[in-house]
Amino acid sequence: MVRLLAVEPFLRMDPAFDSLVPAGTRIEKLAAGFTFTEGPLWRPQGALWFSDVIGNVVRQWSPDGAVFEILRPGGYDGNSLPAGGFNGPNGMTADRDGAVVLCQHGNRRIVRITADRKVSNVVDRYQGKRLNSPNDLVFHTDGSLYFTDPPYGLPRQDEDPAKELPFNGVYRFADGKLQLIIDDLHRPNGLAFSPDYKTLYVANSERPKMWMRYDVAADGTVRNGRVFADVDHSQEPGVPDGMKIDALGNMYAAGPGGVWIYSPAGMHLGTIKTPETPANCAWGDDRKSLYITAVTGLYRVKLAVPGAPPVYQ
Repeated sequence: MVRLLAVEPFLRMDPAFDSLVPAGTRIEKLAAGFTFTEGPLWRPQGALWFSDVIGNVVRQWSPDGAVFEILRPGGYDGNSLPAGGFNGPNGMTADRDGAVVLCQHGNRRIVRITADRKVSNVVDRYQGKRLNSPNDLVFHTDGSLYFTDPPYGLPRQDEDPAKELPFNGVYRFADGKLQLIIDDLHRPNGLAFSPDYKTLYVANSERPKMWMRYDVAADGTVRNGRVFADVDHSQEPGVPDGMKIDALGNMYAAGPGGVWIYSPAGMHLGTIKTPETPANCAWGDDRKSLYITAVTGLYRVKLAVPGAPPVYQ
């Protein structure tokens, strides 16, 4: 059952915000009772898949309000990691065949889930060493897969004895080869491309809390990294996390206290003040609905400008 929350739960910083989030817009609460929701992905059949990182399960929500499990265990198949950690599934996207490509924290890999829910490994090592815990991912129009690999799935993170890589990287995976493209961010997290795929945005969740912007070169590597938006000053709970881009190039990014909206030039237009700290978001329905995963709940906001279309659906 959809529940409408308070009218105007928004922080307006610029008049341009009103052209994206019209007056009278409400946040809808769609489902609740989870432990740490993440990785929302709209599916062609008209339903939303999302992760529960601590619950270690991938679920589906449908417009009739039904929620059921797609994959359990969703991100960790073992029994040696302590319960209650960030061991489960996280970000996901669709590939060229319509299958779902999923980040698995505890298994420290990226997998592919077919329509009949068969799971196969996509990538789990860089130069023979195990990845940390792949977090978020997105396809480029050339078919290459970009993903972030912070240590959140490891119990002691950077100090964990199981950590094999000395950095927390951003990678490009193409033609069966894994290429490290960024290695100097403390906690790379969410990522997204601009509508023309010439810019890659990467969230850095800690030290400092910010979103970075990189130019994408013809060979798929990135250069000219610079700060796009800095929220290290914010005292509200939450960190730069998952993000999506609309058709005009505006960014909708889960961050402290809500979903921060930025213009392509990096101007803070306003914030969707969510009832719980958000972790990620995704376009759904006609791409004018922004689905938001926030700790225990799933939310939706209907906006005026559609999201940029994904490479694959």
